[in-house]
Amino acid sequence: ELEREITFQGDSAIYYSYYKDMLKAPSFERGVYELTHNNKTVSLKTINAEVIEPVYFYIGIVFGLQGIYVTALFVTSWLMSGTWLAGMLTRFCYLLMSASTYTFMMVWEYSHYVLFLQAVSLLLLDVFSEEQSDKVYEVYKIYIFSLFLGYLLQFENPALLVSPLLSLVGALMLIKCLQLNGKKGTFVAKVIKVVKFYLVCTLPLTLNLIMKTFVPHKENEHVLKFLEVKFGLNVTNGKSQKKTVTLEDGRIGERPEIIYHVIHTLILGSLAMLMEGLKFIWTPYMCMLAAFGVCSPELWMTLLKWLRLRTVHPILLALILSMAVPTIIGLSLWKEFFPRLITELTELQEFYDPDTVELMTWIKRQAPVAAVFAGSPQLMGVIKLCTGWMVTSLPLYSDDDLLKRNENIYQIYSKRSAEDIYKILTSYKANYLIVEDAICNEMGTMRGCRVKDLLDVANGHVVCEEGDKLTYSKYGRFCHEVKINYSPYVNYFTRVYWNRSYFVYKVNTVISFQS
Repeated sequence: ELEREITFQGDSAIYYSYYKDMLKAPSFERGVYELTHNNKTVSLKTINAEVIEPVYFYIGIVFGLQGIYVTALFVTSWLMSGTWLAGMLTRFCYLLMSASTYTFMMVWEYSHYVLFLQAVSLLLLDVFSEEQSDKVYEVYKIYIFSLFLGYLLQFENPALLVSPLLSLVGALMLIKCLQLNGKKGTFVAKVIKVVKFYLVCTLPLTLNLIMKTFVPHKENEHVLKFLEVKFGLNVTNGKSQKKTVTLEDGRIGERPEIIYHVIHTLILGSLAMLMEGLKFIWTPYMCMLAAFGVCSPELWMTLLKWLRLRTVHPILLALILSMAVPTIIGLSLWKEFFPRLITELTELQEFYDPDTVELMTWIKRQAPVAAVFAGSPQLMGVIKLCTGWMVTSLPLYSDDDLLKRNENIYQIYSKRSAEDIYKILTSYKANYLIVEDAICNEMGTMRGCRVKDLLDVANGHVVCEEGDKLTYSKYGRFCHEVKINYSPYVNYFTRVYWNRSYFVYKVNTVISFQS
């Protein structure tokens, strides 16, 4: 059981520990209460107090929405291609990746950013197809209502008020209310187009800045900073992507739903190259477009006209191919992946990590029940899951207080004095400190990207140009110095356990000054 549990990484370990706590509770009502008023996970902090009510409702909704999601993929692909085979092919392709996709959607809370991408796609659709403008703005109204409802149900979550989705949709609705119209081809119409373009580019940004000025927010700032670093910008700029779909008659606007899905898929694909997590959202769209590509008679008609086939009537051949090709692909996928899937389900692979198993065993046998452990957030999540002991931080990054805790605890891998580290740990009532050798002695190929490099830069310890040595710090790296067992480190910390990967130190309650 322990070897299986240590395979959980990051926030998944925390969520699974909540599941175990529910099973251990004497009653379901008591289990729900303990999860919503949890003061046994993080020291000096109560998690979810009066915030999250019924956990069973959350689980049921997620399962239900996942079923609706697969059904929507089936129906959308069917409507796009005109044949139910495309829907079956989309559903089959999606279910091949269902486990990882489902896991990702279970624990990801930034859904309004995905809706923002949809809003951008709808904006580009509105640019390409003016006759779809009314439908697009009906969707915008749904976005605003959803944000308002989410704001209330999430106990006035400020992240929704400062989200780019609200700023974009609000600006577009204001522009719509201005009713800027003119006769096509006239000078006035051209001026109006320029004004609309200027408002679309500037008004959303202006509204977002105004909202951030008056609404206090901290939770999602790291998302914007991450995008700024990825794009190498001080302010995140987005470039609109224009994609045209050539239909049988060569006109744009006959199939606006295809234009929308192509634009949306391109945007998601571009972002998936920057953030690996978005591939779980991008994958279903690719499955849907791939199924549409092989099942759409219109696309086959276009291809056959390009090839100028005269032996068989193009319409008849297109209908045959739109049914035969997906059937062949579906049977091929079934023959290729079904035996492999059955083999993977029947094969129980062993996860071998004896050092972590030994550490968890020592904690359960030797550490006091009331002990509080400090270390990297990832390891703290595993300790909470495997032992149930209290920790100082968690691998959750949507809470500002937990982010600050993680940053402070990570100082054990920086060039700080023993006294500074001792003050940080005692401020969180930590009794034990765990130093991971993999982080302390990390030899990354990317210079400046290691945890200790980031800490040194954040602490003002500048990297020398000629090598990896750092300057402007009179202290050695704490995780190295504490292993040597000399003063002043032994005054504050006492080593009580170690193996090849982990060093456990007891935080002394009474400081003994040794020479």
